[in-house]
Amino acid sequence: MLASVRGVLREIQRNAVVFLPRRGISYFPPLRMRLIQFQSSTSTGRRIGLELDGERVIDLNAFDSSLPCGMREFLEGGDVTLQIAKRALDSGQHILSRSQLSILAPITNPEKVICIGMNYVDHCLEQNVPVPKEPIIFNKFPSSIVGPYDSIVLPAESQEVDWEAELAFVIGKKGKNIKEQEAMEHVAGYTVAHDVSSRDWQMEKNGKQWLLGKTFDTFCPLGPALVTKDSISDPHGLGIRCRVNGKLVQNSNTKQMVFKTEALIAWVSKFVTLNPGDVFLTGTPPGVGVFRKPPVFLKAGDVVECEIDELGVISNPVV
Repeated sequence: MLASVRGVLREIQRNAVVFLPRRGISYFPPLRMRLIQFQSSTSTGRRIGLELDGERVIDLNAFDSSLPCGMREFLEGGDVTLQIAKRALDSGQHILSRSQLSILAPITNPEKVICIGMNYVDHCLEQNVPVPKEPIIFNKFPSSIVGPYDSIVLPAESQEVDWEAELAFVIGKKGKNIKEQEAMEHVAGYTVAHDVSSRDWQMEKNGKQWLLGKTFDTFCPLGPALVTKDSISDPHGLGIRCRVNGKLVQNSNTKQMVFKTEALIAWVSKFVTLNPGDVFLTGTPPGVGVFRKPPVFLKAGDVVECEIDELGVISNPVV
């Protein structure tokens, strides 16, 4: 790892004239990467990769064996590990066929999964409720996270399991009491999330506290990649859709978000320290099953696809 760090520092020195340090601007050139976690039949354990297209992946751990094999630990490495990944991308070496890999959630062990309720204007209109004046915060346990193509398991305790396509972002830099104008410096990137929800436990049981209805095992599919923020044209102007068995059930745009990324980071960091790997699920648009007439819920055999422009699609069978 020491040799890799020295190499990165030499690269910084060579580019110091071009990439001048200024507030809110990285010392480094743009990354524009799609980071993934995967497992391969030819290696043991979890690994970190770069998605090149729909068919090829660069094995970052093969490029530099000193790199961590988990995304949270990779992000904790900060600019050093990200620049090693950029060098791997530029090298074009250690390419694997995506078809031979098992794609995992881009992060599997975050310290926190922070969720935002009622954060789309059109979702509030769907329920005929006021638009919140402050973010509504709840959470899922990290144990609810599964991969972009893994199964959603219907719990025996619930008869009303519903879908919610969501934009998620992942923290890349530690911070507390973060100013809104500096918040994007703390974002590593974005991914697609599915906030699977048990409506009976969310709305009727457990004192109407949301936690249990949101955090059953497999209730947080993520993926397919963690897309670095500089790869996205505008995270608050992306089409977001959900399909159940091919039928379009949610179709909106992240511009409908009440509280955008910067406001959410500033608000939550008043209360807790944000650490690399922490995941934010930013709310869902209208079209969920519980507010249909009559209500519609997921059943075994269904397939749910959540899609966001520029980020990709996750597809999870229901069992």
